[in-house]
Amino acid sequence: MTKITGGINIAVKVPSHQYEAVVAFYRDTVGLEPIEEKLPAIGFKLGPNQLWIDEAPNYSQAEVWLELFTDDHVGALDHLAARGAVRCDAVEDLGEGFRGGWIMNPANIVHMVRTPDAW
Repeated sequence: MTKITGGINIAVKVPSHQYEAVVAFYRDTVGLEPIEEKLPAIGFKLGPNQLWIDEAPNYSQAEVWLELFTDDHVGALDHLAARGAVRCDAVEDLGEGFRGGWIMNPANIVHMVRTPDAW
């Protein structure tokens, strides 16, 4: 079996009408350290992880997206799909040649499955 491990990125897709308040919550209320090297993307250090707040204009409610790492994204995606994970590559274009893809767990939580050096 292909080895799959937890990634470091967590994305919160937030509707436009809640976006500024959510960013302010993590920045001002919680006081998390910002990640500034990927501006204009807004991120915060969340322990060993990175929390990304993404504006999602067409959403009516927030969603949490998670990341999984593997050395063999094709094998891992095939393994997950064979066991019932839904492939959902249309949720966000990763670009030509990106070594990864998207799946959903049974509760419709989106997961990016990728090689750690895909970006």
